Amino acid sequence: QAPIKATCEDMLCKTGFPEDVHSAVVSRSVHGGQPLLNVRFQSCDGNKKIHFGSSEPEDFRIDEDGVVYAERSFQLSAEPTEFVVSAQDKETQEEWQMRVKLTPEPGFTEASEKDQKKIEDIIFPWQQYKHSSHLKRQKRDWVIPPINLPENSRGPFPQELVRIRSDRDKSLSLRYSVTGPGADQPPTGIFIINPISGQLSVTKPLDREQIASFHLRAHAVDVNGNQVENPIDIVINVIDMNDNRPEFLHQVWNGTVPEGSKPGTYVMTVTAIDADDPNAQNGMLRYRILSQAPSSPSPNMFTINNETGDIITVAAGLDREKVQQYTLIIQATDMEGNPTYGLSNTATAVITVTDVNDNPPEFTAMTFYGEVPENRVDVIVANLTVTDKDQPHTPAWNAMYRMTGGDPTGRFTIVTDPNSNDGLVTVLKPIDFETNRMFILTVAAENQVPLAKGIQHPPQSTATVSITVIDVNESPYFVPNPKLVRQEEGLLAGSMLTTFTAQDPDRYMQQTSLRYSKLSDPANWLKIDPVNGQITTTAVLDRESIYVQNNMYNATFLASDNGIPPMSGTGTLQIYLLDINDNAPQVNPKEATTCETMQPNAINITAVDPDIDPNAGPFAFELPDTPPSIKRNWTIVRISGDHAQLSLRIRFLEAGIYDVPIIITDSGNPHASSTSVLKVKVCQCDINGDCTDVDRIVGAGLGTGAIIAILLCIIILLILVLMFVVWMKRRDKERQAKQLLIDPEDDVRDNILKYDEEGGGEEDQDYDLSQLQQPDTVEPDAIKPVGIRRLDERPIHAEPQYPVRSAAPHPGDIGDFINEGLKAADNDPTAPPYDSLLVFDYEGSGSTAGSLSSLNSSSSGGEQDYDYLNDWGPRFKKLADMYGGGDD
Repeated sequence: QAPIKATCEDMLCKTGFPEDVHSAVVSRSVHGGQPLLNVRFQSCDGNKKIHFGSSEPEDFRIDEDGVVYAERSFQLSAEPTEFVVSAQDKETQEEWQMRVKLTPEPGFTEASEKDQKKIEDIIFPWQQYKHSSHLKRQKRDWVIPPINLPENSRGPFPQELVRIRSDRDKSLSLRYSVTGPGADQPPTGIFIINPISGQLSVTKPLDREQIASFHLRAHAVDVNGNQVENPIDIVINVIDMNDNRPEFLHQVWNGTVPEGSKPGTYVMTVTAIDADDPNAQNGMLRYRILSQAPSSPSPNMFTINNETGDIITVAAGLDREKVQQYTLIIQATDMEGNPTYGLSNTATAVITVTDVNDNPPEFTAMTFYGEVPENRVDVIVANLTVTDKDQPHTPAWNAMYRMTGGDPTGRFTIVTDPNSNDGLVTVLKPIDFETNRMFILTVAAENQVPLAKGIQHPPQSTATVSITVIDVNESPYFVPNPKLVRQEEGLLAGSMLTTFTAQDPDRYMQQTSLRYSKLSDPANWLKIDPVNGQITTTAVLDRESIYVQNNMYNATFLASDNGIPPMSGTGTLQIYLLDINDNAPQVNPKEATTCETMQPNAINITAVDPDIDPNAGPFAFELPDTPPSIKRNWTIVRISGDHAQLSLRIRFLEAGIYDVPIIITDSGNPHASSTSVLKVKVCQCDINGDCTDVDRIVGAGLGTGAIIAILLCIIILLILVLMFVVWMKRRDKERQAKQLLIDPEDDVRDNILKYDEEGGGEEDQDYDLSQLQQPDTVEPDAIKPVGIRRLDERPIHAEPQYPVRSAAPHPGDIGDFINEGLKAADNDPTAPPYDSLLVFDYEGSGSTAGSLSSLNSSSSGGEQDYDYLNDWGPRFKKLADMYGGGDD
């Protein structure tokens, strides 16, 4: 848009419009609410209240500040648009008029250089009027119409836009400046102003998609920097150019629509955006479908709302079983879809037709056949196949089977195979060929979900299943099983007991008779005839046998046929044995102990009979007449039906072991009796009735095994003691060998040796060596043992033969004596391997017992007789061997 023409001339105050015709150039497209121009009205009386009006109120309105706004959006024609602006004084009703001529701006591409260089002035407004015989100046802000500048202008740059002037520049030297984003604020340098001429220019092309408008403020100051005019607000709108194509949010759009949908069903919405002004044609998009693949059943199955991008169905016939997916190419075009000037872009819409249950399952045959061997269960006898055009493995495809007839007893069931959707007919209960040879089943198949509404197909499919039962060789079975037989025990061997036969269920097979055999007979009492099944005994039946439990004896027999393959069955024969009095009672326990005296001497005994009532107790107890000593020494008294007491009849019976026979008779008919021997041990007792004659009881009562066990324990104990003694001796020898080394606490290098007497230091240098040569002065009670001994160690082995001082009054030089002791110490195996202090004790010569050193003297050894040492015992045997016995 070219700058608005606005002129103001200096003149004397005259109320009214400054000109009769006002011309302005505006953009060809006018939007509602857009400010177009500012009309100037001069009022010499500042108190006048002026009301503005328009001759075209439906198109233009004028505010009280004189700004003309477009009332609606419209396009200016090529010819100028004229209307009249009126101003009326509200008090005096005086009216002024001015004609306004709006000329549409020419196209930017058609503008000549002359038009480009034609720059209008924006003058800071002012007015003056005469009052009280002097001039006054009154300012008010004007609303400057926006400057419209197209984006992407090619220049040349800088491009002049408008010239800012003040009416005071004639008398003052002014400086102009502009502030705001785009000038002195980021982005800086887009707009510049000549400080002298006030020429406002743009320095580079603008991009509306980055900044749609700039708000600047123009300033006028004098050379001293003082503001001479109020700042003017300048709005620069960047006019949009169609420089951006529409862009779809997604290149591929996915949508779904159920098959069989009616026309008008919503499918999906595609959306594109345009970076251009959405309120202008450059950003107004329109959508359309370029192509549809496949084109069946109609090439126009879908349509799109050209403004919203909603895709809907427009034709019937969507069938997933025929077409599962449609691909649409969608185009979005700006300039409201103008194919000539608009920019466009495309995207792909993939529409998947979803499945609905519009196809029921259908059997592939009217009749299915199967066969099953008799007596088999959990076997698949027939496989029912169906077809369903719906999507596999969905509820609309999955089949469910049910039997509608032919199986009143529930011997079959149908299970669906989840992978193949087949119906598997399975046997639940065993079938007998002799009863049922064939089954005719009627079955129905339907989907898991009901059919969609409006489907004309039957909701289910039916078929017939013919199942043939195959005869197989079945096992024979005994009747009855088990078979119970009651028989008295004692039945002799070879007696016929009973007949135990089986039956063969195979009535339609050509087979010979069954063969019988024995399978289990714990006591080996029975045998069976292999042809007729007659059972006879091979031994006497005994109820008291260990193989009889609760009077019952069980035997198992086998019946076999000769079919292919041969089959067999088992049967159990239970023989309930009735008791007879075939066992005599016995005494329990077999041994007892009593005292030698009558009191206390009672022995409690019990009668035991393997038979049962009435062939058992109550029992009768008595002693035999022979030998006579039994009744003379003993007496028996029954205390209950099963128990009796045996006691001494005489006052005293010598300790020992006695055999007492006892006759016991049961209550059977006829009676059974036996003589049992009770072994009684008679012993000496204390006041409490306990045996005290241990030795005799042991001798009488301990068996050979017990005595051998005791002897073995004693021998083992002695061996352990001997081993312990040997171990202790070996340990003592090891300890003595270890003590050959010096004890660590006697090591003078590592230990402090305490001596009772200290030396006198340097002053103690006067030794009286004569004391060493005066043995006679030593008191007898202080005389030490023979030999030279070191006091700093404890001898472990026998002491070495150290030299002994002579008992003569003058033994000789003490130095020789010490040298002899040193030599003995060097040959001492117990001496430590380092120098140590040797202390030599003097024995003295005043002992009345005399010196024992003669025992070690080789000169006097031959004069002594040591044979008497043999009389001193084994401890002196070593000495006797060393010194006695002659020269050897």
